[in-house]
Formats: sequence, structure tokens, C-alpha cells
Amino acid sequence: MKTLNELQKELEDLKLAFKMKYLSICSGIEACSVAWHPLGWKPLGFAEIEEFRSEVLKYHYPEVKNYGDFTKITKEKIGCHTDVLVGGTPCATFSIAGLRKGLDEDRGNLALEFIKLIKRINPTWIIWENVFGVLSSNKGDDLATFLGALAECGYGFAYRVLD
Repeated sequence: MKTLNELQKELEDLKLAFKMKYLSICSGIEACSVAWHPLGWKPLGFAEIEEFRSEVLKYHYPEVKNYGDFTKITKEKIGCHTDVLVGGTPCATFSIAGLRKGLDEDRGNLALEFIKLIKRINPTWIIWENVFGVLSSNKGDDLATFLGALAECGYGFAYRVLD
């Protein structure tokens, strides 16, 4: 049987082995960094275009680059491999409280720009967050298009509704 010290050492070794580097797009005021900081995960950068949110990011994370418009990010600009790409593209166009234009609107089309970013930087893992209404937007065709594009990029996927 292992001692407590041996188990603690193994746990620390595991933490070191799984320190992820992530890129956050449509970052807002950056919930991911708050959640992932205790795990030792490191942000490679943010992508936020709204001025107030960008100022909040600069205040809390002055050492992390804000790339602004995520549609212009390349692997070369990041400078290293991205373990996790995380983001929640604008949801209003998919929301049941909105006009439900889905991918037919510029804001909804940013979900497909997210796919283009995946192709450019080839992250190991992807987390895409959106509203419940994305499941039924355009009779489910919008989500099917997004997931199909992920599959074409070579990624498997699972999705959940979290409330």
C-alpha cells in the first residue's frame, strides 16, 4: 500500500502532465481562466473585441495577449500548440428568445468561423458553448452543420445541455 506522501507525489506528477495551454475566444470577462487557474492551466491568449470586456481582461490578465478578432488568429501568431480551444460564439441568433436566424445571420455565422479557426490552429481539444436554442435552430440544421464541420476536421464530439 502506498503512503500518503507517495500518493501526493503521484498527484503532483499528474497535474504537471496535464497542464493544458488554452486559447479562449469570445472571451467576455474570462470565466474559463477563473475555473482552470487552480488546475495550473495557462491561457495562450484571449480573443475579445468589446472594449469594456477587453479592459477587464487587461486588468486581471495583463500578461495574456488579447488577439481581438478571432477570425484573424493563426497558429503562427500563437506561436505554439494549443491544447484546448474554448469559446462561446454569440448566442442571440440561436436563442429561443431571439429571432432564430441561426447561421443565416452574421453573428450566427461566427460558429462557422470557429470551425475555420479550428482548421487553422488544430487544437487537441475543443469546447464550444452556446444556448439551448442551438439544438432546434433552423429545425436542428444549424447544430448539424456545426457538428458535421467538426467531424470533417477529424474531431469526435459529445454535447450536453447544462442548466
